[in-house]
Amino acid sequence: MTTKQFTLEGLHCANCAAKIERAVGALPFVESANLIFIKHTIKIVVKDGFNGDLETILRDIVHKFESHVVVSERETRTNHTASADGDSLKYKLHRIIFGAFLLATGLILEFLTPIEAWLYYTLFIFGYVLLGYDILWRAVVNIRRGNIFNENFLMSLATIGAVIIGEYAEALAVMLFYQTGEYFQSRAVAKSKRSITELMDIRPDYANVERGGEIIRVEPESVKIGDVITVKPGEKIPLDGDVISGSSMLDTAALTGESIPRNTSPGDAVLSGCVNQSGLLRIKVTKTYGESTVAKIIDLVENAASKKAPTEKFITKFAKYYTPIVVALAFVIVLIPTIFHGYFEEAFADSLRRGLIFLVISCPCALVLSIPLSFFGGIGGASRKGILIKGGNYLEALANVDIAAFDKTGTLTKGIFKVTNIYPAENFTKEGLLEAAAFAEAFSTHPIALSIMREHHKPIDNGKLLEYEEIAGKGVSVLASGRRIYAGNAVLMASVGVAVFENQDIGSKVHVAVDGVYAGCIVISDELKEDSKAAIAELKSLGIRKVVMLSGDNRTIAEKVAAEAGVDEVYAELLPGDKVTKLEELNRQKVSKKKLIFVGDGINDAPVLAMADVGIAMGGLGSDAAIEAADVALMTDQPHKLADAIRIARYTKRIVWQNIALALGVKGIFMFLGAFNIAGIGIWEAVFADVGVALIAVINAARVINYKSK
Repeated sequence: MTTKQFTLEGLHCANCAAKIERAVGALPFVESANLIFIKHTIKIVVKDGFNGDLETILRDIVHKFESHVVVSERETRTNHTASADGDSLKYKLHRIIFGAFLLATGLILEFLTPIEAWLYYTLFIFGYVLLGYDILWRAVVNIRRGNIFNENFLMSLATIGAVIIGEYAEALAVMLFYQTGEYFQSRAVAKSKRSITELMDIRPDYANVERGGEIIRVEPESVKIGDVITVKPGEKIPLDGDVISGSSMLDTAALTGESIPRNTSPGDAVLSGCVNQSGLLRIKVTKTYGESTVAKIIDLVENAASKKAPTEKFITKFAKYYTPIVVALAFVIVLIPTIFHGYFEEAFADSLRRGLIFLVISCPCALVLSIPLSFFGGIGGASRKGILIKGGNYLEALANVDIAAFDKTGTLTKGIFKVTNIYPAENFTKEGLLEAAAFAEAFSTHPIALSIMREHHKPIDNGKLLEYEEIAGKGVSVLASGRRIYAGNAVLMASVGVAVFENQDIGSKVHVAVDGVYAGCIVISDELKEDSKAAIAELKSLGIRKVVMLSGDNRTIAEKVAAEAGVDEVYAELLPGDKVTKLEELNRQKVSKKKLIFVGDGINDAPVLAMADVGIAMGGLGSDAAIEAADVALMTDQPHKLADAIRIARYTKRIVWQNIALALGVKGIFMFLGAFNIAGIGIWEAVFADVGVALIAVINAARVINYKSK
């Protein structure tokens, strides 16, 4: 399959956007279509074998609903849509101001100056055409294309009707009110888009690359692996790489949400998107721009809007059936009085007016605009805190967590093993025991072996090590300076006929034997992360019913960590397949319609991450495996970020349901009042119930972008 992305510049009708998405998705050669109204883009997945002109087909569909929209294949690096939005808003504001001036002038002349009526009527008509020419033209084009019942048609019909019956001032006033509401709505959407864009303002604009003895400014995409780039103080690091010279403090807030800078020096790996704060850095590039951390994060957040939440999908489906139903009801409102009371010009005009009011109020734009904006804002706000959520579906799921399951090593614990105790046997010193263990572990890359080497902190002459052998599941054997050394678990010691002396310490134990004599035991432990206990407590305070730990480690060690962290249940000595089985059991235990989440390190827990309703990985400040393996990545490796993610998800859900209640509630009341001609509901009130409610809903949705968790 092939994926294509297009920009729809000038698309301002959320309801029309939903119709375009449905129409494109219904094409036989299209696997899926996702239109992101906030970004004015559509992503289309085309089935294999299609050789047609997709852009032309898309343009025809778009122009059926919105004839003025400019369709073009999406550019990778462009800001033209944002500037175009700004120009459009300025032009619309100037029209509104001049239209308001004409209306005020006409009303003053009508009531205060005894002049010919045609003069102020001319002012009203001129103002009406000035404000409404684009709406009238779109209505005509849409009718010609078979797309009749939309806002352009309804506003044109309502205001032309007012002109026909001589209500020129009302026609101009209604068009002025409608355009003013549309202006503020567009401005609110543009501001929200800007806020979200600023949250993800980590895209580097250029790279200073060293070529031929000179430093040349180029686009990051043109830099190759192995090139050396220079990053000055105040500049963003454009690509991932290793520091080869220079020291500095790095601002990682754009990636992690953390305000404390990180120190970097030669030999350190650095990530694109960080800001160099102090010294000059020379960096050897290790990844192309497309594979760099910044590119992956931007792509992840931008594409998150295509994975729609169940509520969002429901509203889109609801709008599909809602529109034809209200059109049918409007016809009933017009026809029933005529059928029962006979045709009277005045009665028919009244029922027609009520039918038009009903239709103007009924437009579902407030729903189909504000709800995607709420989820998009929630995802953008979470990203600012170093929480990458891959879609609205996962954001909504996080609001309904019942059971949280955690891996142990690297998730609740630091995953950095260190020697905590050394117990030498008789006739051996601590130094001698540690040296023997270091000889045995010199060739191993296991975390336990590395912790022994760090504790020994002396160079090992590998030339003196002979007959090295790893004994699966038990340990290692080596001949060092003529001595046979075994290092491993108690099973290994028993297999070579050496009796061990157990101790009560909790941790991984490495027993050592030299020439058949027991040399002692080294205890190695992993530490609980500083915020793990607080994170578990926060989850429980949020109403998470059960917190579980799944570990492949020794039962005693796992139970100790679980007790320290405050976990409710612990399952230890689990193989990867056992974790899957245990998660299936937990899945059956969750409350109906609630969610099970699993938090792991994103490397060894891929099967469990995939099985959970939401798989959450510790991102390790840009770990590729974490970003790709899970539905959510916590970029700082801090468990307490999970509580932040749940709070943001719940706040977003609350905003979404507020907007649903607002839109359906206010519109329902106004539709009822207008249909039965109660409380004098007119076109003005109808326009408010449509555009005004949409504006309020958009402003409310924008609150989620700046949500500050506890």
